[in-house]
Amino acid sequence: MRTDLHGRPHRESHDDTGVRVPPILFEEHDWKPGNPDLISNAASIRQTGPYESAVTAKIANWLPELGAELAADIDDASRALSNFDTHAAVRLGSDNPAIGPMAAILLRTESASSSQIEHLTTSARQLALAEIDEGDRANAALVVGNVRAMEAAVALADRLDEQTILDMHRELMRGSHSMRDEAGRFRSELVWIGGRDSAGPRGADYIAPQHGLLPAAVADLVAFMGRGDLPALAQVAVAHAQFETIHPFADGNGRTGRALAHAMLRAKGLSRHQTVPISAGLLRDTAGYFAALGAYRDGDAAPIIRQFADATRFAAVTARTLVDDLAARIDESAQKLAGVRSQAVAWRVLPLLVGQPVVNARYLAATLDTTERSAHRSLDILVERGVLVERTGWRRNRVWQHPGILDVLDNYAEMVRRGNP
Repeated sequence: MRTDLHGRPHRESHDDTGVRVPPILFEEHDWKPGNPDLISNAASIRQTGPYESAVTAKIANWLPELGAELAADIDDASRALSNFDTHAAVRLGSDNPAIGPMAAILLRTESASSSQIEHLTTSARQLALAEIDEGDRANAALVVGNVRAMEAAVALADRLDEQTILDMHRELMRGSHSMRDEAGRFRSELVWIGGRDSAGPRGADYIAPQHGLLPAAVADLVAFMGRGDLPALAQVAVAHAQFETIHPFADGNGRTGRALAHAMLRAKGLSRHQTVPISAGLLRDTAGYFAALGAYRDGDAAPIIRQFADATRFAAVTARTLVDDLAARIDESAQKLAGVRSQAVAWRVLPLLVGQPVVNARYLAATLDTTERSAHRSLDILVERGVLVERTGWRRNRVWQHPGILDVLDNYAEMVRRGNP
C-alpha cells in the first residue's frame, strides 16, 4: 500500500484499464496570513493552520504498462499527426511562399486555443492587430505572449532542458506588466489552484510543491523528456501532466506546459513542419482535461494519455480542413490579381496574408524590405482587386484586412467551441 510522507494510505486507481504512475505524496506545513489586516477576520481564521502541499514522485526511470487498446489509440493518433504534416506540405507545395505564413497561423491558432483554456479569449482580428502593434485589447496582447512562447518552443525543440523551459516562460510573460519580474524565473513562493481565499492555500483544490523542491523535480522531468525508449505521444502527455503537477511558475504554468508539449512533439519527430493545434482538441473538453490531470496525480496516467490522443486526432483532422480553406482563400485572391505584373509587390503580399490577415504599410515595408510608398501602392492594388478592405476610414494609421481569411479563422474557433468538426 502506498502512503504519504506521514504514513497514511494514499488513494490510487485500481482500474484495470489504467496506467499506473507513481502518485504524488503530501507533506504538512503551517500557514499564517502575511497581512491579516488586509483580509477579513473570518478569512484570517480559515487560513491559519496546517495544510498539505504536494511532493512529486520521480518519473525519470518510469516504465509504463500500456494496454493493447491504449497503445493502438496512441499509434492511431500519431499517424494522424504525421499524415497532417504531410498533407500540409503536399497541399501547398515545397516552394510555395505561403508555407511559412501557414506555419505561423497554425502556431497562432494553437496559442489562441491554449490561452482560451485559461479563459483568455480574443478574435482572429484582434490577435492579428496586436501582432502589428495595433488595437487595444489586453487579452490579445497576452495571447501574443503565448505565440512567442510557442515560437520559442519550436525553435528550442532540440534542447529540452531547464533553460528551454525558462526561455518559453520568459517569452510568454514578456507582455504581462504584473508578471514581468517573474518572467523566466522559477517561483520562490507557494502556489495553489482553486480554493475560497487568495490569502492562503487552506481549502485549495491543489497545492503545488514547496518551491525548494523545484530544482530536483524539474531536473527529473528533463531527464524523463530526454528518453528515447517510450511511445512518443504517451511520453508527451505524461511530461505535460508532470509539469503541471510541479507548477514551477507563479503564473502561466498551463500555457507554458502546453508549449513544452509542442517542443517535445517536434523533438520526437511527430510534427516536423507544422504546429498542430492540439490545445483546440483539449479545449473541447476542459473538464475532462483537468480531471485527467487530477487522475495523474492520483496515480493513473491513462486519462491524460487518452486526452492527448483524442486532442491530437481532433487537431489533425480539423487542421487539415483549416489548411485547405486558407489555401483556397489565397488561390481565390491570386485569381483576382490576374493581369497584375508578376514583379509587383502585391504578389509578395499575398502569401503573407495567411499568417497575418491584418496589415498596415509599416508592417509590409519592414517584412518585404521595401519602402512604405511601395507598400501603399501594393495595398491600393489589393483593395482595387477586392482582395483587401480598409476598415478604419482614417487618413492615418490605417489597417487593411483579408475578410475571407479572418472568416476561416473565426469559423474554426467557433467550431472548436462547439466541439464538433
